[in-house]
Formats: sequence, structure tokens, C-alpha cells
Amino acid sequence: MKEVSILYICRNADIVDTMVRVINKTENWKGVGVQTDDQAMEIFSENNFDIILLGSGIEDASEKRLRSYFTSRCEDVIVIQHYGGGSGLLQTEILQALSQKE
Repeated sequence: MKEVSILYICRNADIVDTMVRVINKTENWKGVGVQTDDQAMEIFSENNFDIILLGSGIEDASEKRLRSYFTSRCEDVIVIQHYGGGSGLLQTEILQALSQKE
């Protein structure tokens, strides 16, 4: 299985740190986390991500802006709204999204 590159965006620094740790514990997953829209767009422009996870605290206007930015630059990118629920739910969401993409 190829490595899955994941960008996690959340407004809370502690949650970002936790989520990146959880993502990186999974074999073949590589996660990076940021807190701001500008950071997200900058790192996205410099890297190839398979999945974008939108976490808590992102306002509706920011979510629309981010989704538009990501999908206009990479039509294959998967954008998932993720508010928590444990690592099992996260893994299920990601694996389901990847299987639908194939």
C-alpha cells in the first residue's frame, strides 16, 4: 500500500498535535497539522496530499474557501470534515474515503 499523505487543519493547537500523532501511528500514513487557513494553503501548495481533514473550530466561510482552494488545485484530493470520535472512527473515515476514490 502506498503512503497516504494527510493534512489536518484545526484551530486548537493541542488537538492538532494529538491528531498528527494518531495519524502518524498508522502504518503508511503521514500526517501534518496546521491551525490557520494561510498555513494550510501554503503547505498544500508545497506538498502533495491525498486527504485533507477539516477539524473543529473552522468557520463555514473558511471551510468553503479551503475546499475551493484545495479542489481547484488538485481534483483528486479528498476533503473530510472530522470532528473527533476516536482513532477508530478516524481510520474508518479515511479508509472509506480512499476506497470510494479507487
